[in-house]
Amino acid sequence: MKKRSLFSFVLILAIGMILSACGDSGNGGGSSSDGGGEGAEPVTNLTLGTGSVGGVYYPLGGEMANLWTDNIDVEGFDVSSVESGASVENIAKIEAGDFQLGIAQNTTMLDAVAGAGEFEGKKIENVAVIGSLYPEAVQVATLESTGIESIADLKGKKVAIGPPGGATRAAAELILKAYGIEEGDYEAYEEGFGDAKSKLQNGTIDASIEVVGVPSSSTDELQAATKEVKLLNIEGDALKEVTENSQYETYTVEPGTYDWLDEPVQTVTAMALLIGSKDQISEDLAYQLTKTLYEKAGDMTIAQAKLITKENALKGVGDLPLHPGTEKYFKEAGILE
Repeated sequence: MKKRSLFSFVLILAIGMILSACGDSGNGGGSSSDGGGEGAEPVTNLTLGTGSVGGVYYPLGGEMANLWTDNIDVEGFDVSSVESGASVENIAKIEAGDFQLGIAQNTTMLDAVAGAGEFEGKKIENVAVIGSLYPEAVQVATLESTGIESIADLKGKKVAIGPPGGATRAAAELILKAYGIEEGDYEAYEEGFGDAKSKLQNGTIDASIEVVGVPSSSTDELQAATKEVKLLNIEGDALKEVTENSQYETYTVEPGTYDWLDEPVQTVTAMALLIGSKDQISEDLAYQLTKTLYEKAGDMTIAQAKLITKENALKGVGDLPLHPGTEKYFKEAGILE
């Protein structure tokens, strides 16, 4: 039985309605106070969808919003970062015109463009990439006191699989299935990273699966409170199955990534992307957003900021569409030919 809050049900319903609107609309967009959808007028008052409190998207979004506001001099320009269900919700709301910017995992964006996964049968045409941010690792976390030694031991356990509207839930189900654990073989808790940390700490759940930038502050906080965090390996045939049936790539969380981590942890990774509206963000403003981000990321304090570099700007982007303003800056900076 899944432990779903009222918020979870409302969010699932809201995302479904947004995606239905995306699929049913001939122009690929919904409506908003600014007239979202293809042909909408560009705006300068932007909303940036992030993720749940306790993950990286939320604090990073706040720092990026402040960075842009402090450095871009455009009349009426402002960026407000808001908590959201992360990747799926951010893409859907940009398409509908409710958000203008968002953070999303590249695997989810690939599904959106292909009309696959959560976006099966939907048209996502107004969302473009503004650049790659940092690698996200899947962390399967538990506590020593649970006695859990491997992911296979999660059968019959209480597991946080991430909030609706994010990429974590799909990753969690993929990984559990690779270990022969199907839906119904465990109690699934649809929690944001902060709530999952609290429930793991107080013993309400046995493990938490997160797709998060490392080092993760919520994981460090859990270790500080319990002194017994254990990260489980994704390995062997299960690792092969995950990488062969998804866009995830193998990744190792090295000792020292966390001060308390002594052994390497084998897992998988995707890339976090900054995405934006092609019609509600003008080419000139997208150029300035991109230029500011990649030339002044060092002004941000979050650990992942050091990975936001020109050298990494296209990692995980592949054939995904770039915003014209971003493409202009990348050519100017020598990132694109």
